[in-house]
Amino acid sequence: MFKRQVKSLEELLGACLRENGLETPLLEKRLIDAWEQVTGKTVAQYTGDRFIKNQTLHVKITNPALRQDLTMMRSQLVKRLNETVGAVIITNIRIY
Repeated sequence: MFKRQVKSLEELLGACLRENGLETPLLEKRLIDAWEQVTGKTVAQYTGDRFIKNQTLHVKITNPALRQDLTMMRSQLVKRLNETVGAVIITNIRIY
């Protein structure tokens, strides 16, 4: 008789994403989308372009005072964003 290895759908989908190189881009997209959730709607109003390059999240902030405040909170933001996604995606934030 054959012995079957039953796997959950989550395991199969995760393995499929990893094999095709789509797991990291998906997690990066989730992290970028989590910016408003983590920082709040007020900060999101002053947020422009966001992208990830070399494990650094680049964020454009249009308000200079807010930019300074967020710059001082970088390490907290990195931790909260990574926790929201459930993986270590970024190690730094560059706010410009």
